[in-house]
Amino acid sequence: MRIVRFKVGGTTRYGALEGSSIIEYTGTPFMIFRRGRRRYPLKHVVLLAPVLPSKIVTIGLNYRDHAAKLGLAIPDEPGIALKPTTTLSGPDDPIVCPPISARVEHEAELGVVIKRRCHDVPVPRARECILGYTCLNDVTARDLQEKDGSDARAKAFDTFCPIGPCIATDVDPNALTIEAYVNGELRQSSNTKDMIFPIEDIVARVSQIMTLLPGDVIATGTPAGIGPLQPGDRVEVRIESIGSLTNPVVRL
Repeated sequence: MRIVRFKVGGTTRYGALEGSSIIEYTGTPFMIFRRGRRRYPLKHVVLLAPVLPSKIVTIGLNYRDHAAKLGLAIPDEPGIALKPTTTLSGPDDPIVCPPISARVEHEAELGVVIKRRCHDVPVPRARECILGYTCLNDVTARDLQEKDGSDARAKAFDTFCPIGPCIATDVDPNALTIEAYVNGELRQSSNTKDMIFPIEDIVARVSQIMTLLPGDVIATGTPAGIGPLQPGDRVEVRIESIGSLTNPVVRL
């Protein structure tokens, strides 16, 4: 299933993407979720961020090709941080470059959406806690990150976490092609097979630190090829079996 959250006629609803149309569902994917009868052409709806998390957890340096490109050693454990939920945006929403940054960059990532409340989950049971997977762009003000020596400010600006277009529930997260394009030019190309810490390990490790709630999102790190964005660009994150997330870039 490819779960979407969408707006039609001024009302926000959940549904399932099937071809070029959306089947409306009642309830939410985290409780009772029942297929309805209404079908909407995709061109007649507005796709939204497919989930509203209580928190967005980010994982640093999690691709071997990225570590090699940066000349860094493979970490013994993942770097874990939080991104404000006010960074959240959806498909086709603009990424707004803040005036205090001169270098905003894209980071194509696989996003994990948590299905149920969980804490201290063992690795073999991690998949039970996952609803599905989505495309995510962990937008970063690189100059501020380098200046501060921290992600706290660099990744926290409004609009700096587009996700979507859907939550894919039936995919193998550890074998997906992941790409980023800017104005149609390929910038990032890798596979989640190159992850240092696989998805199950990430969920288990994060849940040892904090209780994860339904709808929470974990950004699982980016492969090599991160690069700058300029106002007027269109950036696309494309992940096999999930879809394509495209956002324009603007400046205040």
